[in-house]
Amino acid sequence: MMQVTTPLLKLVAELVLNKSQRLNFEYSSPNGILLFREVSKLIVAYGSRILPLPNKADMYTSKYKGMSLCLIILTRAISGSFVNFGIFELYGDRALVDALDIIVKMILSIPLADIFAYRKVAAAYFAFLDSLFSCHLSFVLSLDKTTFMLVVGSLESGLKDLSDKISSQDKTTFMLVVGSLESGLKDLSDKISSQCAYAIDNLATFYFTHVIVGELTTSPSALNVSGLISDCAELFSRILRTLFEVVIFEDRGNQWTLSRAILSIMLISEEMFTNVKAQILASYPPDQHQRLSSCFDKLMTDVTLSLDGKNRDKFSQNLTKFKTEFCAK
Repeated sequence: MMQVTTPLLKLVAELVLNKSQRLNFEYSSPNGILLFREVSKLIVAYGSRILPLPNKADMYTSKYKGMSLCLIILTRAISGSFVNFGIFELYGDRALVDALDIIVKMILSIPLADIFAYRKVAAAYFAFLDSLFSCHLSFVLSLDKTTFMLVVGSLESGLKDLSDKISSQDKTTFMLVVGSLESGLKDLSDKISSQCAYAIDNLATFYFTHVIVGELTTSPSALNVSGLISDCAELFSRILRTLFEVVIFEDRGNQWTLSRAILSIMLISEEMFTNVKAQILASYPPDQHQRLSSCFDKLMTDVTLSLDGKNRDKFSQNLTKFKTEFCAK
């Protein structure tokens, strides 16, 4: 079967790659919607057939390769800017929902250790999460708690490495999703860790905008994110600590991206930042606590309680100074 499905999936992946905006339909044209419907049918048909198959010795060839191609297809379709996805919800068309549902089932069927063992799978997985959190965050917020925690938790490993992961697989779908983001933050690849940081920043920014400073929190997405982040406070605290550890102990080329996620999490919970600060200081000798605590205090110098671009840039500058002073002998 793989001899037939793999070339077909590769063909569709090339078809939906909107390179140089070649898929440029008129506003009144239904072609983008019709194309995505066919893409959705393909992904659903493939996923519903591959998932029940028994596992084999060569999991990459038998399952993971096709699943990663499906992730690439949906990522390119979501971020290709040739489909007005609001039309599907407006007219009750399940093409998008069905495609996302089967994709989530596929990624949950892959153990987190296997995702990181196969770099092509990891690249496709985190690129998909980046697009999903950027373009369809409402779908993420509709997941159950366990899946959400696993996916966001995997983002942390994507920032660094795969040392102590997969501790929350026994809980419920929101937690699984967020858990994978946690794992992704630890990945040694700047590209993967940046994708994880972007996803976390999108989630925390949505919470800050609609719950912390929003006047009305009656929308389903706002209510969902409020409950989910409250239930997963420990996970987000762990993510914030991971972000700081990556900045402090590693020389990354994507510190600017990481700073975005750090600020958005700090602004949604001052208590979370205080706890993480205490945890990090506790790992140092007492005679250094005053100096290191002062470094943390300077992080918010001239930084206001907002997430506008100018404020984010100021925090990024402060974080660079923080790293230099914190690591000084």
